[in-house]
Amino acid sequence: MMSDMAEEQFLRWQNLLEERTGMCLAPQRKSFLQTSLGIRMRELGCDDYEDYYQRVTTGTGGAIEWAILSDRLTVQETRFFRDPDAMMFVKSHLLEMAKTASGSHSFDIWSMGCSSGEEVYSLAMLADECLSPFGFKYSVTGTDLSTVVLRKARQGKYPIRKLETLPVSYRQRYCMAIGNNEYQVTPELRDRTCFSQVNALKLDAFPVEALSIIYCQNLLIYFRRWRRREILNALADRLAPGGILVTGLGEMVDWQHPDLVQIDNNKLSIYVRPIRNKWEGARR
Repeated sequence: MMSDMAEEQFLRWQNLLEERTGMCLAPQRKSFLQTSLGIRMRELGCDDYEDYYQRVTTGTGGAIEWAILSDRLTVQETRFFRDPDAMMFVKSHLLEMAKTASGSHSFDIWSMGCSSGEEVYSLAMLADECLSPFGFKYSVTGTDLSTVVLRKARQGKYPIRKLETLPVSYRQRYCMAIGNNEYQVTPELRDRTCFSQVNALKLDAFPVEALSIIYCQNLLIYFRRWRRREILNALADRLAPGGILVTGLGEMVDWQHPDLVQIDNNKLSIYVRPIRNKWEGARR
Protein backbone atom coordinates (compact mmCIF):
# COMPACT_ATOMS: atom_id res chain seq x y z
CA MET A 1 0.00 0.00 0.00
CA MET A 2 1.28 3.45 -0.94
CA SER A 3 2.14 5.79 1.92
CA ASP A 4 0.56 9.22 2.18
CA MET A 5 2.33 11.97 0.29
CA ALA A 6 4.22 14.40 2.51
CA GLU A 7 3.39 18.09 2.16
CA GLU A 8 6.86 18.85 0.81
CA GLN A 9 6.44 16.20 -1.88
CA PHE A 10 3.02 17.57 -2.83
CA LEU A 11 4.50 21.04 -3.28
CA ARG A 12 7.23 19.68 -5.56
CA TRP A 13 4.70 17.88 -7.77
CA GLN A 14 2.40 20.91 -7.69
CA ASN A 15 5.25 23.15 -8.88
CA LEU A 16 6.26 20.70 -11.60
CA LEU A 17 2.73 20.53 -12.99
CA GLU A 18 2.38 24.31 -13.03
CA GLU A 19 5.82 24.84 -14.54
CA ARG A 20 5.16 22.47 -17.43
CA THR A 21 1.44 22.95 -18.08
CA GLY A 22 0.48 26.18 -16.33
CA MET A 23 -2.17 24.35 -14.33
CA CYS A 24 -2.26 25.15 -10.62
CA LEU A 25 -3.33 22.15 -8.56
CA ALA A 26 -5.24 23.38 -5.50
CA PRO A 27 -4.30 21.91 -2.09
CA GLN A 28 -7.71 20.24 -1.82
CA ARG A 29 -6.81 18.17 -4.90
CA LYS A 30 -3.87 16.52 -3.17
CA SER A 31 -5.82 13.25 -2.97
CA PHE A 32 -6.40 13.38 -6.75
CA LEU A 33 -2.68 13.81 -7.36
CA GLN A 34 -1.78 11.07 -4.92
CA THR A 35 -4.26 8.64 -6.49
CA SER A 36 -3.15 9.44 -10.05
CA LEU A 37 0.52 9.07 -9.20
CA GLY A 38 -0.14 5.90 -7.23
CA ILE A 39 -1.84 4.17 -10.15
CA ARG A 40 1.05 4.92 -12.49
CA MET A 41 3.69 4.06 -9.90
CA ARG A 42 2.11 0.66 -9.26
CA GLU A 43 2.19 -0.02 -12.99
CA LEU A 44 5.94 0.61 -12.87
CA GLY A 45 6.56 -1.24 -9.62
CA CYS A 46 7.64 1.95 -7.88
CA ASP A 47 6.56 2.71 -4.31
CA ASP A 48 8.42 5.94 -3.50
CA TYR A 49 7.21 9.38 -4.62
CA GLU A 50 10.71 10.83 -4.60
CA ASP A 51 12.08 8.02 -6.77
CA TYR A 52 9.25 8.52 -9.24
CA TYR A 53 9.79 12.30 -9.26
CA GLN A 54 13.42 11.75 -10.22
CA ARG A 55 12.35 9.33 -12.93
CA VAL A 56 9.90 11.84 -14.43
CA THR A 57 12.37 14.74 -14.41
CA THR A 58 15.52 13.02 -15.66
CA GLY A 59 16.66 12.47 -19.24
CA THR A 60 14.82 11.27 -22.33
CA GLY A 61 13.08 8.55 -20.38
CA GLY A 62 11.75 11.20 -18.04
CA ALA A 63 10.27 13.16 -20.94
CA ILE A 64 8.48 10.04 -22.16
CA GLU A 65 7.22 9.22 -18.68
CA TRP A 66 6.04 12.80 -18.18
CA ALA A 67 3.99 12.60 -21.38
CA ILE A 68 2.26 9.48 -20.04
CA LEU A 69 1.66 10.99 -16.61
CA SER A 70 0.47 14.40 -17.82
CA ASP A 71 -2.23 12.66 -19.87
CA ARG A 72 -3.68 11.36 -16.63
CA LEU A 73 -3.31 14.57 -14.67
CA THR A 74 -4.80 17.01 -17.19
CA VAL A 75 -7.79 15.20 -18.72
CA GLN A 76 -11.05 17.02 -17.95
CA GLU A 77 -14.62 15.73 -18.03
CA THR A 78 -16.79 16.94 -20.91
CA ARG A 79 -20.05 16.14 -22.69
CA PHE A 80 -22.11 17.12 -25.72
CA PHE A 81 -23.72 20.57 -25.43
CA ARG A 82 -22.32 20.94 -21.92
CA ASP A 83 -23.42 24.59 -21.71
CA PRO A 84 -26.72 24.80 -23.64
CA ASP A 85 -27.05 28.59 -23.23
CA ALA A 86 -23.60 29.23 -24.70
CA MET A 87 -24.19 26.74 -27.51
CA MET A 88 -27.48 28.40 -28.44
CA PHE A 89 -25.74 31.77 -28.53
CA VAL A 90 -23.15 30.26 -30.87
CA LYS A 91 -25.95 28.99 -33.09
CA SER A 92 -27.66 32.38 -33.31
CA HIS A 93 -24.31 34.07 -33.93
CA LEU A 94 -23.46 31.68 -36.77
CA LEU A 95 -26.83 32.32 -38.40
CA GLU A 96 -26.35 36.07 -38.12
CA MET A 97 -22.83 35.87 -39.58
CA ALA A 98 -24.06 33.67 -42.43
CA LYS A 99 -26.55 36.36 -43.45
CA THR A 100 -23.89 39.05 -43.81
CA ALA A 101 -20.73 37.17 -44.88
CA SER A 102 -19.45 37.15 -48.44
CA GLY A 103 -19.87 34.00 -50.50
CA SER A 104 -16.16 33.10 -50.30
CA HIS A 105 -15.99 33.34 -46.52
CA SER A 106 -14.78 30.35 -44.50
CA PHE A 107 -15.73 29.98 -40.84
CA ASP A 108 -12.96 28.69 -38.61
CA ILE A 109 -13.75 27.59 -35.04
CA TRP A 110 -11.36 26.63 -32.24
CA SER A 111 -12.27 24.52 -29.20
CA MET A 112 -9.50 24.90 -26.64
CA GLY A 113 -9.16 22.16 -24.03
CA CYS A 114 -11.40 19.89 -26.09
CA SER A 115 -10.73 16.65 -24.16
CA SER A 116 -12.39 13.66 -25.89
CA GLY A 117 -14.07 15.75 -28.59
CA GLU A 118 -17.71 16.14 -27.56
CA GLU A 119 -17.41 19.94 -27.58
CA VAL A 120 -15.77 19.95 -31.01
CA TYR A 121 -18.50 17.83 -32.54
CA SER A 122 -21.23 19.89 -30.84
CA LEU A 123 -19.79 23.01 -32.48
CA ALA A 124 -19.42 21.21 -35.81
CA MET A 125 -23.08 20.16 -35.71
CA LEU A 126 -24.15 23.74 -35.13
CA ALA A 127 -21.86 25.01 -37.88
CA ASP A 128 -23.14 22.44 -40.35
CA GLU A 129 -26.76 23.19 -39.52
CA CYS A 130 -26.30 26.97 -39.79
CA LEU A 131 -23.74 27.35 -42.57
CA SER A 132 -24.15 24.47 -45.01
CA PRO A 133 -27.54 25.70 -46.34
CA PHE A 134 -25.74 28.91 -47.40
CA GLY A 135 -22.88 27.01 -49.02
CA PHE A 136 -20.23 28.27 -46.60
CA LYS A 137 -17.15 26.24 -45.73
CA TYR A 138 -16.28 25.70 -42.09
CA SER A 139 -13.78 23.86 -39.91
CA VAL A 140 -13.57 23.11 -36.20
CA THR A 141 -10.18 22.56 -34.57
CA GLY A 142 -9.92 20.94 -31.16
CA THR A 143 -6.78 21.21 -29.07
CA ASP A 144 -5.73 19.61 -25.80
CA LEU A 145 -2.57 18.73 -23.93
CA SER A 146 -3.44 15.04 -23.67
CA THR A 147 -2.55 12.85 -26.64
CA VAL A 148 -4.70 10.03 -25.23
CA VAL A 149 -7.96 11.98 -25.34
CA LEU A 150 -7.06 13.44 -28.73
CA ARG A 151 -6.83 9.93 -30.18
CA LYS A 152 -10.30 9.21 -28.82
CA ALA A 153 -11.60 12.49 -30.18
CA ARG A 154 -10.37 11.77 -33.70
CA GLN A 155 -12.30 8.49 -33.72
CA GLY A 156 -15.52 10.21 -32.72
CA LYS A 157 -16.84 7.05 -31.03
CA TYR A 158 -19.00 7.32 -27.90
CA PRO A 159 -21.07 4.95 -25.75
CA ILE A 160 -24.78 5.66 -25.91
CA ARG A 161 -24.76 7.10 -22.37
CA LYS A 162 -22.48 9.89 -23.64
CA LEU A 163 -25.20 10.97 -26.07
CA GLU A 164 -27.76 11.70 -23.35
CA THR A 165 -27.18 15.46 -23.60
CA LEU A 166 -27.18 15.46 -27.41
CA PRO A 167 -30.50 16.57 -28.94
CA VAL A 168 -32.21 13.66 -30.68
CA SER A 169 -32.36 15.49 -34.01
CA TYR A 170 -28.58 15.93 -34.00
CA ARG A 171 -27.96 12.32 -32.99
CA GLN A 172 -30.13 11.10 -35.86
CA ARG A 173 -28.46 13.40 -38.37
CA TYR A 174 -24.83 13.32 -37.31
CA CYS A 175 -24.25 9.98 -35.53
CA MET A 176 -24.33 6.34 -36.63
CA ALA A 177 -24.97 3.27 -34.48
CA ILE A 178 -21.95 0.95 -34.77
CA GLY A 179 -22.93 -1.82 -32.34
CA ASN A 180 -22.10 -2.59 -28.71
CA ASN A 181 -24.23 0.38 -27.64
CA GLU A 182 -21.77 2.72 -29.36
CA TYR A 183 -22.27 5.55 -31.82
CA GLN A 184 -19.81 7.25 -34.13
CA VAL A 185 -19.93 10.75 -35.58
CA THR A 186 -20.55 10.61 -39.33
CA PRO A 187 -17.49 10.72 -41.61
CA GLU A 188 -18.81 13.88 -43.27
CA LEU A 189 -18.78 15.77 -39.98
CA ARG A 190 -15.48 14.27 -38.82
CA ASP A 191 -13.91 15.49 -42.05
CA ARG A 192 -14.70 19.07 -40.98
CA THR A 193 -12.72 18.67 -37.76
CA CYS A 194 -9.09 18.29 -36.79
CA PHE A 195 -7.36 17.73 -33.47
CA SER A 196 -3.94 18.86 -32.32
CA GLN A 197 -1.86 18.76 -29.15
CA VAL A 198 -1.36 22.29 -27.86
CA ASN A 199 0.04 23.51 -24.55
CA ALA A 200 -1.78 26.63 -23.32
CA LEU A 201 1.60 28.02 -22.25
CA LYS A 202 2.91 27.79 -25.81
CA LEU A 203 0.14 29.28 -27.93
CA ASP A 204 2.72 31.00 -30.14
CA ALA A 205 3.53 27.54 -31.50
CA PHE A 206 -0.06 27.17 -32.73
CA PRO A 207 -0.36 29.61 -35.67
CA VAL A 208 -4.09 30.16 -36.16
CA GLU A 209 -5.74 33.54 -36.68
CA ALA A 210 -8.85 35.28 -38.01
CA LEU A 211 -11.07 32.84 -36.15
CA SER A 212 -14.85 33.13 -36.20
CA ILE A 213 -15.31 31.49 -32.79
CA ILE A 214 -12.94 30.56 -29.98
CA TYR A 215 -14.58 28.31 -27.40
CA CYS A 216 -12.60 28.12 -24.16
CA GLN A 217 -14.73 26.92 -21.26
CA ASN A 218 -13.76 25.11 -18.04
CA LEU A 219 -10.05 25.40 -18.76
CA LEU A 220 -8.95 28.75 -17.34
CA ILE A 221 -10.03 27.81 -13.81
CA TYR A 222 -6.91 25.62 -13.55
CA PHE A 223 -4.54 28.56 -14.08
CA ARG A 224 -3.44 31.43 -11.88
CA ARG A 225 -5.23 34.73 -12.56
CA TRP A 226 -2.26 36.44 -14.19
CA ARG A 227 -1.82 33.51 -16.53
CA ARG A 228 -5.52 33.52 -17.39
CA ARG A 229 -5.12 37.11 -18.55
CA GLU A 230 -2.15 36.18 -20.73
CA ILE A 231 -4.08 33.35 -22.34
CA LEU A 232 -7.20 35.45 -22.93
CA ASN A 233 -5.16 38.29 -24.45
CA ALA A 234 -3.53 35.82 -26.83
CA LEU A 235 -6.92 34.39 -27.80
CA ALA A 236 -8.42 37.84 -28.35
CA ASP A 237 -5.69 38.67 -30.86
CA ARG A 238 -6.70 35.64 -32.94
CA LEU A 239 -10.34 36.61 -33.42
CA ALA A 240 -11.54 37.87 -36.77
CA PRO A 241 -13.70 41.01 -36.88
CA GLY A 242 -17.18 39.86 -35.89
CA GLY A 243 -15.77 36.79 -34.10
CA ILE A 244 -16.64 35.74 -30.57
CA LEU A 245 -14.69 34.38 -27.60
CA VAL A 246 -16.71 32.05 -25.35
CA THR A 247 -15.45 31.48 -21.81
CA GLY A 248 -16.93 29.92 -18.68
CA LEU A 249 -18.94 31.95 -16.18
CA GLY A 250 -16.75 33.20 -13.35
CA GLU A 251 -13.48 32.06 -14.91
CA MET A 252 -12.21 35.65 -15.31
CA VAL A 253 -14.71 38.23 -14.08
CA ASP A 254 -12.49 41.33 -14.24
CA TRP A 255 -10.80 40.81 -17.61
CA GLN A 256 -11.20 43.38 -20.39
CA HIS A 257 -9.63 43.80 -23.80
CA PRO A 258 -9.59 47.05 -25.81
CA ASP A 259 -10.71 45.32 -29.00
CA LEU A 260 -13.52 43.22 -27.50
CA VAL A 261 -16.96 43.97 -26.09
CA GLN A 262 -18.58 41.70 -23.51
CA ILE A 263 -22.09 40.44 -24.27
CA ASP A 264 -24.65 41.78 -21.77
CA ASN A 265 -26.08 38.51 -20.46
CA ASN A 266 -25.71 37.24 -16.89
CA LYS A 267 -25.91 33.61 -18.06
CA LEU A 268 -23.01 33.92 -20.47
CA SER A 269 -19.38 35.00 -20.55
CA ILE A 270 -18.90 35.88 -24.21
CA TYR A 271 -16.88 38.62 -25.90
CA VAL A 272 -17.26 39.87 -29.47
CA ARG A 273 -14.72 41.63 -31.67
CA PRO A 274 -16.81 44.34 -33.34
CA ILE A 275 -16.55 45.08 -37.04
CA ARG A 276 -15.15 48.61 -37.03
CA ASN A 277 -15.81 49.47 -40.67
CA LYS A 278 -17.28 48.09 -43.88
CA TRP A 279 -13.88 46.94 -45.16
CA GLU A 280 -13.42 44.67 -42.18
CA GLY A 281 -16.87 43.25 -42.80
CA ALA A 282 -16.06 42.63 -46.46
CA ARG A 283 -12.96 40.63 -45.52
CA ARG A 284 -14.93 38.24 -43.32
